[in-house]
Amino acid sequence: MGRAAAPGGGGGGTPRWLPWLGLCFWAAGAAAARGTDNSEVLPESIPSAPGTLPHFIEEPDDAYIIKSNPIALRCKARPAMQIFFKCNGEWVHQNEHVSEESLDESSGLKVREVFINVTRQQVEDFHGPEDYWCQCVAWSHLGTSKSRKASVRIAYLRKNFEQDPQGREVPIEGMIVLHCRPPEGVPAAEVEWLKNEEPIDSEQDENIDTRADHNLIIRQARLSDSGNYTCMAANIVAKRRSLSATVVVYVNGGWSSWTEWSACNVRCGRGWQKRSRTCTNPAPLNGGAFCEGMSVQKITCTSLCPVDGSWEVWSEWSVCSPECEHLRIRECTAPAPRNGGKFCEGLSQESENCTDGLCILDKKPLHEIKPQRWSRRGIESASDIALYSGLGAAVVAVAVLVIGVTLYRRSQSDYGVDVIDSSALTGGFQTFNFKTVRQGNSLLLNSAMQPDLTVSRTYSGPICLQDPLDKELMTESSLFNPLSDIKVKVQSSFMVSLGVSERAEYHGKNHSRTFPHGNNHSFSTMHPRNKMPYIQNLSSLPTRTELRTTGVFGHLGGRLVMPNTGVSLLIPHGAIPEENSWEIYMSINQGEPSLQSDGSEVLLSPEVTCGPPDMIVTTPFALTIPHCADVSSEHWNIHLKKRTQQGKWEEVMSVEDESTSCYCLLDPFACHVLLDSFGTYALTGEPITDCAVKQLKVAVFGCMSCNSLDYNLRVYCVDNTPCAFQEVVSDERHQGGQLLEEPKLLHFKGNTFSLQISVLDIPPFLWRIKPFTACQEVPFSRVWCSNRQPLHCAFSLERYTPTTTQLSCKICIRQLKGHEQILQVQTSILESEREAITFFAQEDSTFPAQTGPKAFKIPYSIRQRICATFDTPNAKGKDWQMLAQKNSINRNLSYFATQSSPSAVILNLWEARHQHDGDLDSLACALEEIGRTHTKLSNISESQLDEADFNYSRQNGL
Repeated sequence: MGRAAAPGGGGGGTPRWLPWLGLCFWAAGAAAARGTDNSEVLPESIPSAPGTLPHFIEEPDDAYIIKSNPIALRCKARPAMQIFFKCNGEWVHQNEHVSEESLDESSGLKVREVFINVTRQQVEDFHGPEDYWCQCVAWSHLGTSKSRKASVRIAYLRKNFEQDPQGREVPIEGMIVLHCRPPEGVPAAEVEWLKNEEPIDSEQDENIDTRADHNLIIRQARLSDSGNYTCMAANIVAKRRSLSATVVVYVNGGWSSWTEWSACNVRCGRGWQKRSRTCTNPAPLNGGAFCEGMSVQKITCTSLCPVDGSWEVWSEWSVCSPECEHLRIRECTAPAPRNGGKFCEGLSQESENCTDGLCILDKKPLHEIKPQRWSRRGIESASDIALYSGLGAAVVAVAVLVIGVTLYRRSQSDYGVDVIDSSALTGGFQTFNFKTVRQGNSLLLNSAMQPDLTVSRTYSGPICLQDPLDKELMTESSLFNPLSDIKVKVQSSFMVSLGVSERAEYHGKNHSRTFPHGNNHSFSTMHPRNKMPYIQNLSSLPTRTELRTTGVFGHLGGRLVMPNTGVSLLIPHGAIPEENSWEIYMSINQGEPSLQSDGSEVLLSPEVTCGPPDMIVTTPFALTIPHCADVSSEHWNIHLKKRTQQGKWEEVMSVEDESTSCYCLLDPFACHVLLDSFGTYALTGEPITDCAVKQLKVAVFGCMSCNSLDYNLRVYCVDNTPCAFQEVVSDERHQGGQLLEEPKLLHFKGNTFSLQISVLDIPPFLWRIKPFTACQEVPFSRVWCSNRQPLHCAFSLERYTPTTTQLSCKICIRQLKGHEQILQVQTSILESEREAITFFAQEDSTFPAQTGPKAFKIPYSIRQRICATFDTPNAKGKDWQMLAQKNSINRNLSYFATQSSPSAVILNLWEARHQHDGDLDSLACALEEIGRTHTKLSNISESQLDEADFNYSRQNGL
């Protein structure tokens, strides 16, 4: 709508005729009055007070147009005959004005009020150096008055904040400053802060200040200040919310006081005492740092051992006394009893007649005085002689009986020899089914008896009964103690071309043990080995000081295993020269790693030492080391390192490199290394991308605290290697902890995001958890380099009543923007009602050292035939390279080419990879695919085997 130049038209500026127009109105009114009253006196209603200009009672205010709604400007003045608006220097047309007139009762002056509407389009169409403005002009008979200028603006509020508040992690009592710059808007937005969606009132909390340029300042952080903070901006148009900023107030852990020293762990001699402290003063909260230093201290202690007394030699006989007796004495001084030891047993004084009856006592010969006593002594002497003779005859009879039984057992060992003959060629290619018999018969190894098929136990693994000690082990070992009777049934199957007539399958663990016989040329003395077999229970785990094992190996080779650690050493047949024997040891470093990581390098395995270092082998041995990397050449660069004699670590090779000095085969959970020298080795990894993954084993342990109502949960995140978890189990056993749920695997990415551990779904009316402890956050670097010490978080739960004995909750372990695992805890806090959970799903060899043929899955005769066949190049290409390819060995084949027998080294690597499963079927399938066998294992009869073996031998010149 256009604006007129003046209220009635005309040019700009104040029209000079307006005052006269007012006067004309006044004159017309006066004439009318005179015509009515015929009086020459002016009516009193006509304003006659000179010098009165219009006075504005109400002036227009600044206004904002919201969306498309017009705004109304008003002004009121007295005395005023007319009021008009002027906007942006131009008069508003009189048709746009809405005018109201009234009379001020107190002064009798006219009061005029005028309204106009201003639209959004008018404001947007105006383009000037300043905002759109409007002003009132009022007239009276003496002149005009102008009101203040009122600006009119379009109101708005942008969507995006110029600065969002950022999350903070601050220590307790630290200062928190959250910055907020609201979006641009007209009028300017007002800022309000929300905490967890609740408004913050800084007037009620002196610790909080929100007045400084829209920022939120918390002077001293408290645990209650943890939460999600949001900046809220609002004006007359809209409200805007910023992104939420998470504030975490963490508490670094502090040590409690040391406990009293424990009693000496030995009754006498040199032992140790220990004291402990816990990181609970305060406990680390919300990802705070764990206490630095040791939680357990040990000192040596020495207790005096009791020494039992022992007699000195008898003294010389004394001179003959008048009573015809002489004496001799001895003292309990060799040594004398001390420290509560026992006194010597027996008499300290001894006497006897010294004249052989010739002494005169009371004028009578001595033999006449005591005839009865001497006769009684003669009778007793005769009785003693008869007794000793009988005992001697009994001893002789027992010795003869023992010799006879031994000879009989040796003569009855034909069945064992049959088994030896059957398995000498086939070894791991046989099947043994051990079935229990319901009747109470004695333990038999007799294939002629009919088995009870309703109850059976099957064991799988290689078996070789070559020694009477092994037969004794198989029949008397505690392995078969739960079974009343056992039968062995040898099922015939075969494998052509390799001379395999029967296939042994022994389901279960191999409980055989090899004992050294005779002396060793390399040692002056050999300690006899205990022949009593033992079976290690899954829960019976070695302590830290026991992570070392040794074994004596000779020309036949063998296997050295560190139980429940995944570490093993395979000495091939022929690696040690004949007539030589070596005591080989293997250990795992469980202290502070000596390998210090450089830059982004991470230790992925334990440090394993094998020796002696000066031992020379003629064939590479296989060392198996577990690792925790999620194997992928795209994300990891993995290296094998060796420690020098000076203590420095040098890189041996990268797993992906080509080398002829050693060979690395990386499996998902272990690395198998072929080496020529002993020493200390470890695996390190350098992440190439953020997608590099370490495998962590997460487990939860629980135990009662000193307070009978409290129950402690400890959640561990350790590298997924058996030895790392074994260390946790050992520590928990000393603390009385119990495994509450089977451990699970967590894939932890190298993306710098932290780890969160929280306790969820706690029964609300039975248990409660301390405030602000239900969720803990661990920094990324602490988890990524956790090989130095087991990482764990502790949670303390409290029962409402002592009658609550069942606990059910969830433990959530997740990496921010990563993998998540849930541990479901459902347990009884009473030990008598708790169901035991095994620590390890698979146990290593029962006996750490296995020597000779028993240590290998493939019988030696079969190995010889395979090597003789594949070491010779073939026109069809079916040589050792094809054997390597079929066994998933496709890299660095030049290493095998440098060996005197490539096939033997490949089979050694196969033995190292399959030490637990002994998967001979896969090897048989590989040989069949190559074409060395003519048909499948289960489709050939006994008669066909001999013919196939003859044809094979003729074709290959065997």
